[in-house]
Amino acid sequence: RLVLSGCAVLQTARLGVRWERSVGFPRSKNSAGSCPVRLTRQNARVCAPLSRSFSTVLRCQHFSSENKAADKSLMTPMLKHLIMKIKSTGPITVAEYMREVLTNPLKGYYIHQDIFGEQGDFITSPEISQIFGELIGIWFVSEWMATGKSPKFQLVELGPGRGSLIDDILRVFTQLSSILANCEISIHLVEVSPKLSEMQASVLTKEKIELPESSSAYMHGISKTGIPIFWYRNLNEVPEGNSFYLAHEFLDALPIHKFQKTENGWRELLVDLDPEASDKLRFVLAPSATPASKSFIHDQESRDHVEVCPDAGVIIQKLASHVENNGGAALIIDYGHDGTKTDTFRGFRGHKLHDVLLSPGSADLTADVDFSYLQRMVQKRVATLGPLKQKEFLKNMGIDIRLQVLLQNADDAVTRSHLFQGYQMLMDKMGERFYFFALLPHYRFKPDHSLSSPIAGFGELLLK
Repeated sequence: RLVLSGCAVLQTARLGVRWERSVGFPRSKNSAGSCPVRLTRQNARVCAPLSRSFSTVLRCQHFSSENKAADKSLMTPMLKHLIMKIKSTGPITVAEYMREVLTNPLKGYYIHQDIFGEQGDFITSPEISQIFGELIGIWFVSEWMATGKSPKFQLVELGPGRGSLIDDILRVFTQLSSILANCEISIHLVEVSPKLSEMQASVLTKEKIELPESSSAYMHGISKTGIPIFWYRNLNEVPEGNSFYLAHEFLDALPIHKFQKTENGWRELLVDLDPEASDKLRFVLAPSATPASKSFIHDQESRDHVEVCPDAGVIIQKLASHVENNGGAALIIDYGHDGTKTDTFRGFRGHKLHDVLLSPGSADLTADVDFSYLQRMVQKRVATLGPLKQKEFLKNMGIDIRLQVLLQNADDAVTRSHLFQGYQMLMDKMGERFYFFALLPHYRFKPDHSLSSPIAGFGELLLK
């Protein structure tokens, strides 16, 4: 049990008294409480062209379109592209399928659409209540203070969505300006979607400037409070230095490989054409081991079906390297498991489950994050905390205190009702499914080190 003193708890209580904006829900008329919530959500190709003589067709829990006669596949531009690709090269891995469907520069789901909010396919925690972003902002300020108050504070977010989370965090920075007075703050957003980056800029900046191709960032802007914001297409392009990293519902959308244990060993699931319907895809098992099935399954694996996300492993290793060499911290927030789940690959369209092979490019594809895999990837380079359920983290950060302050400052019953609905959604529905996972320098846990102190959010909150 940790007693959290200083910034983390005290500022949570103080902010509500000082802030003019005291409404946490809804953000807009398009984020009504009645809207269902999303409950569950580039490397070289690792599989060379394979023989088309596959003997096993797979039916799995979330994603099979077999025996769904009522479903009629729409011939989307992405489906046409995939059919031509498979005819040319043979069946593709699930990872390659996800990469094409979600991030293809011309037809990808994430590239040209507004996928968030009531009109999109899912809603994220920052879209529900400002309290979520406030507490995340306080966590980063708390860690910055605990690690020595570096003169530079780089906050890097991977996949910023609409920019709502960073917007809330920037407001925290403004209200804590006296604490951050001698600190040079900058925001660095890693975003591949032109449409989403434009949306983020409209939320976060007074004006934006397109930068030349020779620049590591492709866009630059200044926040309404004077903080510089930069946009990048790749994490590698973000400047080195003491940085704090945030990935909220980012890793779940990265491509996964799927594997099935058989009598002949591990076999990879592939996406192939359905011979009985020219406009449909199906899952098949590779007839022999693939490079991925040889590389990604560890010897102690006891499950019969496994999903592995190599891209998540690469990213978490990069974050660990930055934290190890430059200090700072990384906070990962996503739904996932600790190496226990099997088939979690699924699609979402209009806030409903959607067949992952039906009308590709028209729905979000996602899979639960395997936090045990992330822990193995960083090994002993950095310390890890979590995964901890969202409801426990937010409670440890003082969400109940913040809610009471907002309720006291609310002007009417409707506002109070919305505040409480947002709180319930964060703590109940999403609080059980989402997890917090942190990477920190090892010295944060050495009792004889001058910078060792309790880690906000990951220890039980005790008020004295």
